[in-house]
Amino acid sequence: MTSPDHPLDQQLHAQLAAFLQDTDDGAIRTLQDGLAWQELPAGGVLMREGEPGDAMYVLVSGRLRVSIAGADGRLRTVREITRGQVVGEMSLITDAPRSATLVAVRDSVLARLDRPGFDELLRRHPAVSMALTRQIIARLQTQGRDQRPDRPVVVALVPLGGRVDAAAARRLADGVAAELSRHGRVAQVDAASLAAHMGLPPGDDAESARRMAVALDGIEAAHDVVLLLADAAPTAWTRCCARQGDEVLLLAHADDDPAPGAIEQACRLAGDDGRPAPASVLVLLQPAGRLGPRDTARWLAPRRLRAHVHLRENDAAGVARLGRLVGRRGVGLVLSGGGARGAAHVGVFRALCERGVPVDAIAGTSMGAVLGAVMAFDLTAPTVQDTFARHFAANPTGDWTLLPLLSLVKGARLRAMMEQTEQRFGGGTGLGIEDLWKPYACIATNVSRASEVVLSSGPLVPAVMASCAIPGALPPVLVDGELLCDGGVLNNFPVDAMRATWGIGRVIGVDLGLGTPRRLDFEAMPTPWQLLRDRLRPRPRRRYRLPSLPNYLMNVTALHGIARQRAAVQEADLVVRPAMPRIGMLEWRRYAEAAQQGYEDACRALDAAGIGPGGEGGLGRLG
Repeated sequence: MTSPDHPLDQQLHAQLAAFLQDTDDGAIRTLQDGLAWQELPAGGVLMREGEPGDAMYVLVSGRLRVSIAGADGRLRTVREITRGQVVGEMSLITDAPRSATLVAVRDSVLARLDRPGFDELLRRHPAVSMALTRQIIARLQTQGRDQRPDRPVVVALVPLGGRVDAAAARRLADGVAAELSRHGRVAQVDAASLAAHMGLPPGDDAESARRMAVALDGIEAAHDVVLLLADAAPTAWTRCCARQGDEVLLLAHADDDPAPGAIEQACRLAGDDGRPAPASVLVLLQPAGRLGPRDTARWLAPRRLRAHVHLRENDAAGVARLGRLVGRRGVGLVLSGGGARGAAHVGVFRALCERGVPVDAIAGTSMGAVLGAVMAFDLTAPTVQDTFARHFAANPTGDWTLLPLLSLVKGARLRAMMEQTEQRFGGGTGLGIEDLWKPYACIATNVSRASEVVLSSGPLVPAVMASCAIPGALPPVLVDGELLCDGGVLNNFPVDAMRATWGIGRVIGVDLGLGTPRRLDFEAMPTPWQLLRDRLRPRPRRRYRLPSLPNYLMNVTALHGIARQRAAVQEADLVVRPAMPRIGMLEWRRYAEAAQQGYEDACRALDAAGIGPGGEGGLGRLG
């Protein structure tokens, strides 16, 4: 170990004291004397799932990502380890293989205790055994629960050059820091300020790297978030930022060459060479007057990214949204399916906008996917309302097919509606989901594989059409040789998809449901001829209050998804349930009534949650 006066040694002692709680100082010193320093670079693997355990570790500085292998062999991140935590002790106690793979998110410093030292420690100080047992029990108690995403502590902003100059990067860093500082202490660090702090400029040698790590660790200890602003060149400081960031924001201009450039290659930020890359988010600056992003897939293809964000130049609202997402305080809006009842989503969106509640990402199923896609173009509430007033007046499911071999409705009107929308608000047709201003996902059911699929990339219109392709009512959609149909079959309220979206910490859902159950006042089902004669009577004189065939298909198809929806409601922070017992799933002419009902019920729900005008202040109550 280092000398007792070394900052890292002092930090380790404080962490051990916090971990061992009431344990006497002698046990802490025994443990500390048996530890050996181990440095792990960003992307380095500390342990692999299935390997035998030969040591335990204390994470002194840095961050580790914990992943387990799924049934398909792919690693799934389950949590992150922050400084002061102990890992690897369970294998030493149980002699079982490692239960997970641990990878360094950024340059990390650990203290290692091998098995002989561990056994000697437990023999001499039983209190340490109790402390380890408490940690294992706490871990097992939370195992299997859905974990909210860990907030990054050190965020690196790396400008990739080209049209992005130092001034643009500084403005963005200032805006993100301003948003983050609303909820904690934020430090901005660039090469000059770090050099002043250390007394010498950043360098590439081992000693300089160690000095930078210690200096940054001290800054981190005094702040909730540290925002590193890299140089617009592959300097020693830029490489340090790439290694030290829990999360790296890659800042580029949409009109530059999308191929990874010198900075990404020097700092191994693209992840296109098979080596571990930091958790990176691409921030694409779009010209202020551009209607919508295009060809985003060309930027995403050569990189391994956690997410991407579109920003208009000099857009304060967009920068604030990025700050919320970085701080894991983004607000996600989840819209359920419900046919014509989906007009209520428009009213809810209007209420959120009027209360100042930001919508940072959208996920939807069926008609919720249709309305959500339009909202993801970053439109105002009046524009969304006017757009759907015209579309619903045209009866989007009124193009009945004369030969219903596959579906009762052709679906051409609905497709034309979406194509007109992307042309008007996106500047062309053939847009990808990744070209929307806000993160968006919709749910479909893969008939070929009998599984749910979350569509968050690829062509927009086919994805939306697949999400609302109710079996029997609308034709299925062919995507990559497989049939997709309505997402409401399996997941009508995709809160889980929103929870998995980068940066989202709070979820507002709109649950349309099936309405109030209604008992029928006749004992036997009518014959087709009786039903036909009854349908020819004026509505008030009809005896058989039965749904039409399309309505029946839509309701029955969604039963499984709605049963799952009841459980999903518990995972949302705020749920709006518009009361529309008499509005059918195909009553498009009642758009204004449904939208107004959604607005009024949303206002009541927001009032009950303490979110009044200027709503962001009340959002802390949501989670």
